Amino acid sequence: MNARAPVAPSLRRVRTWIARRAFALAILPALAACAPLADGATAGHPDCIAPGRWVEPGRNSAPDTAAVVARAANAQVVLLGEQHDNADHHRWQLHMVAAIHARTPGLVIGFEMFPRRVQPVLDRWVAGELSESAFLREADWRNVWRFDPQLYLPLFHFARLHRIPMVALNVERGLTRGVAERGWDAIPEAEREGVTRAAQPSPAYRTWLTGIFGEHGQAAGRSSAAGGAALERFIESQLVWDRAMAEGLASALRRPGATLAVGIVGAGHVARGFGVPHQLGALGVARVQSLIPWPRGEDCGELVAGYADAVYGVPAQPDDPSDARPRLGILLDRTATAVLARKVEPGGIGAAAGLQEGDVFVEVAGHAVTTQADVIDAVRRQAPGTWLPMRVRRGERVIELVAKFPAAPR
Repeated sequence: MNARAPVAPSLRRVRTWIARRAFALAILPALAACAPLADGATAGHPDCIAPGRWVEPGRNSAPDTAAVVARAANAQVVLLGEQHDNADHHRWQLHMVAAIHARTPGLVIGFEMFPRRVQPVLDRWVAGELSESAFLREADWRNVWRFDPQLYLPLFHFARLHRIPMVALNVERGLTRGVAERGWDAIPEAEREGVTRAAQPSPAYRTWLTGIFGEHGQAAGRSSAAGGAALERFIESQLVWDRAMAEGLASALRRPGATLAVGIVGAGHVARGFGVPHQLGALGVARVQSLIPWPRGEDCGELVAGYADAVYGVPAQPDDPSDARPRLGILLDRTATAVLARKVEPGGIGAAAGLQEGDVFVEVAGHAVTTQADVIDAVRRQAPGTWLPMRVRRGERVIELVAKFPAAPR
């Protein structure tokens, strides 16, 4: 299975992320050349942002951390972007939260990682009523987010240690999927999880989303009218994510004693001001600071003015040969009654085993499948060079398949 779903700066990595997140929000590619960034460094140079340094995209400015933190502490909302599987991004987020908290006691932290329904669990965690394992279990982490919780636990513990309120910003995937299939107006108000209609996207954001929609062949085989309607539903579904998180942050500011809300969200929801910042503005939250980490070696030609208020250089994340965790090469989805393979990567282990898109998992390794975590955990337990038996339902038939994992490299 795909354990990674990165939100990365480059267009190539954005496309990969979108495919893995089933058209989750992406960031804009370079539309113009970037002005020199700092000390004569130019756009496109692999060292234009050295690790440990800040730059302001589109300006000849390299502020120090104290200046960035001071501006953040005077904002209403600070958005800390991330690539979900990058440990350095999460370490940077923790350091920023700690620095901002030192200047702003009335802090609230919002997390994209949690849907609104688990808010009571977050409250109990901050109050010290749950163990770490109980917190992850009751927050349904394995199903709602699925990234390694060790990446996020330092942030969660920091919030609990300092009794900083944690806010669930996201919505259930069924809502965004329903909007993509039927449109916002077709979703009954009782099923919208309290989310209101999103502000219309900027023309540049619409252009980018239209390109993504077309790139993945969503209009193929449809009439012009049908393709246009599908595009509008697709754009609406993306806006639901942005709107939900913006509303969660705006609501957090209304908590007693709250003076500043920090959002821990994917960089794709932050970059260029298209996603959450745009919706915050529509909600009347004007003082927003968008900060994004930037891995060394990325193409700085994308750092145009307006990309973020400031960007922080972090080391490149090299591939770790020792981290050759088994992957089926599929994207799981969950309906009200089943766990199924939504996408199957050509050439992957799952495809070689005969898995097809739409197959419903019945058993994996002899155990019944009721949640996505049942499949994920079975794959993660698989040793190199071993076989994983599976039973899937395809139409009216139940088929037995075997996934063969390659031996570990010598």
